[in-house]
Amino acid sequence: MRLSQLAAAALLTSATFLPLHGHAADEADPVVATVAGVEIHASELTLAESDLDPQFAQMPAEQRRVAALAAVIDIKTLARKAEAEKLDQTDEFKKLMTFQRDRALHNALFRATVVDPVSDADIKARYDKEIAATPPEEEINARHILLKTEEEARAVIAELDGGKDFAELAKEKSTGPSAAQGGELGFFTKGRMVPEFEAVAFTLETGDYAREPVKTQFGWHVIKVEERRQTAPPEFEAVADQVRQLVMRERYGDLIRAARAETEIEVLDPDLKTSYETLSQQQQQ
Repeated sequence: MRLSQLAAAALLTSATFLPLHGHAADEADPVVATVAGVEIHASELTLAESDLDPQFAQMPAEQRRVAALAAVIDIKTLARKAEAEKLDQTDEFKKLMTFQRDRALHNALFRATVVDPVSDADIKARYDKEIAATPPEEEINARHILLKTEEEARAVIAELDGGKDFAELAKEKSTGPSAAQGGELGFFTKGRMVPEFEAVAFTLETGDYAREPVKTQFGWHVIKVEERRQTAPPEFEAVADQVRQLVMRERYGDLIRAARAETEIEVLDPDLKTSYETLSQQQQQ
């Protein structure tokens, strides 16, 4: 559950936020408040800030800090009351704490062995590997004039044969959404257009138009190719974050597979056993 206590939310409407002053002299992790004598350290505010409701992300830093303080005070106040009512001694609570501890350790190991070790050099190396394994594709920049009937399409081709400008005819006669742009479709690779359209488009030379109309589910097309080129790979800076996620996913997968291989795992529920084994096989592949 994210921290979205009423006390923190109320701070959104407050006009003035006073600076916080710790009661202890610990410069590394000062005490910023106490609740019934229990110290609240600056490090706890940092943890709380990372778990605040997303609405607080747009707040100024000092306001987020006060919101985090209010949340921590509320948590410790109610935690003290829960302890007084012995809720920390219930089986449900103990099971929850065991799960939370395991998850926290999982996250700590993930950060220490997967997230933190990933360097910029690792990301660049993986980017280069992906680019090398992805050959460039041919793409074309084409225009088309979409018409309702074959007769209309052939009449347009006759006008083109007579020297009329393709873009002007598209603006005048095309029924497609690209008419206002002179029929321009921009660059596209194979597989982006309906098969009948691209089967003809990719056979045309640069600057040439099809002498036969092309029928698709949308109507009759007159097609012209303006330019041909090879696709360029994305710039490293544009995809660096995606590549980083890819590297971390792979390293996490390696970590999990190694840990499972050295750990005895037995699923007792028959239905879950079958499903888990299927999932594990898929993950291995």
